Amino acid sequence: MKKSILSIMFLTLLAMPFMSGCATNKGPEYDGNSYNKIKRIQTGVVIAERPVVIKDGGGGTFLGAIIGTVLGSTMGSGRGSTLMALGGGLAGGYAGSQINKADAQELTVDLNTGETVVVVVKGDNLYVIGDKIKIIKDGNTVARVERLSADTLSE
Repeated sequence: MKKSILSIMFLTLLAMPFMSGCATNKGPEYDGNSYNKIKRIQTGVVIAERPVVIKDGGGGTFLGAIIGTVLGSTMGSGRGSTLMALGGGLAGGYAGSQINKADAQELTVDLNTGETVVVVVKGDNLYVIGDKIKIIKDGNTVARVERLSADTLSE
């Protein structure tokens, strides 16, 4: 029974990359709930930047703990199985939280409107001080940040 559970989990993990939709990767992705909403654009210049880390929102920790518990429970017998399940859950939870961390940049931006805002974008060394950028907002949420050429800043 335990071997069949492990086999199913392993095959599921192997098959995940092949279960994606048929959409081509021609540009940025939009969430299924926000693609048909009006977006607002703000333009400005990066006046400060610093590297930051985006912590796991809980999903990686939870998934890691579940997988670690299941895998741990397949090892040992009796009390040993219980201890392995507990240890696997703790180790999986920690591993999941670390895997889900992401490098990012915190940008301070002087907008063309005279306002100064701070946005955080995933990625490492994407923007430098002096870059002219466009912030695309979905309500009060930043949907995307893009670099602009000098002649398009006056939007």
